[in-house]
Amino acid sequence: MSALLPDSGLPDALGARRLSQGITATWWYTVSGVMIFQVMVALIWLTVLVGRDTDPLVVAVVGVTSLLWCAASVPLLLQYRHRDDSAGPFANWRGIVVPMAVAVVFGVLAGVLTGIWVFGALPIAQSLMLLNWPRGIRVRLLVIVMVVLGALSFIDLRTSFTDVDVRESSGWWLFTFFAVMLPAMTVMSLWWWDVLVTLDRARAAEARLGATQERLRVATDVHDLQGHHLQVIALQLELAERLLGKDDPDAALEQLRLARTSVADARQGTRDLAMRFRGVPLPDEIANAVDLLRAAGTTADAAVSADAAAAPASVLGPVIRETTTNVLRHGGGKWARLSLSLSRDGRYWRYEISNDAPHDSADTGGGSGLEGITRRVTEAGGDVHMDRGKGEFHVIVTVPGSAIGAEAGR
Repeated sequence: MSALLPDSGLPDALGARRLSQGITATWWYTVSGVMIFQVMVALIWLTVLVGRDTDPLVVAVVGVTSLLWCAASVPLLLQYRHRDDSAGPFANWRGIVVPMAVAVVFGVLAGVLTGIWVFGALPIAQSLMLLNWPRGIRVRLLVIVMVVLGALSFIDLRTSFTDVDVRESSGWWLFTFFAVMLPAMTVMSLWWWDVLVTLDRARAAEARLGATQERLRVATDVHDLQGHHLQVIALQLELAERLLGKDDPDAALEQLRLARTSVADARQGTRDLAMRFRGVPLPDEIANAVDLLRAAGTTADAAVSADAAAAPASVLGPVIRETTTNVLRHGGGKWARLSLSLSRDGRYWRYEISNDAPHDSADTGGGSGLEGITRRVTEAGGDVHMDRGKGEFHVIVTVPGSAIGAEAGR
């Protein structure tokens, strides 16, 4: 896709920006999910305390400190977003010491005030799950934490809840379930984030590898072409030099003529090589344009006639690239449609691209790019028509079937 608009840099910029936005949104979904689950556990926690007729002052203190614990979890999550796989959980100890201290103080305070063990262990266990543990250690630690929380819940049920009605209340069982599952849900959410980051890094590495391979291929072709011709030219010039030393100027002149011919062949070969990389069949141009628009988040489709490969690519190729750039720069970004077809009489090719136009933009589609398209198409004997409808923008280009010859002669 980046080959579609090699000079603008726009596809890479737009694709990277929109992909970054999607990854950022996914990260905040992850943070929101963890925090909502944690706050919900804290609310159920308070419900259990109220159901036990706990002193209102204790309920108030536990409620306020539970909010502080939830707030202290946010810095740990923010640090996790930029985790380094090679770093340990305490590599950035200055950033975790305050949140961990809040969790420990809150856990001890809640455990002492309520006399319930799991209340004291849960904040510490949850905060430990948010640290940058290696994956293998994280799973083992999760198993240990869930077993400990389950055991403490059972102990609390046997020792702190003597009233049968309270012991059988749904609030306690609900809290027990969510308390044990909170670390597991947190680890699963962070694991999903790790998978997303790994896939994004793999995508970026694949893109860099593809670009590197393409550069190597071009460099190899240029080296083979130029190396051959330069070697021949060097031998011809060396032979001419020897012939001059033997007082045979006619033969030396013939070798110089051959060297000049080799130079011309090298120039033509280089020109042909450049045209081979530049010349993309129009169906491929449109397919690349659709892929590029979709990568930028636009819903795009195309209708291309079966014989589109015979269309004048030298004229319509730059038109397709420039109009695609125009949609990316000035379009609304929701939808785009492309079409390329031959007129019924077979005399003209008709290319059309339509897209949504932002309502707050009066110059949609403007700029020197479309002016350059108009000049190019006009010189090839064609016509360009632009139409701004209500919330839509259309560019219609018609060129004669023989435009390729006119363009090539130019």
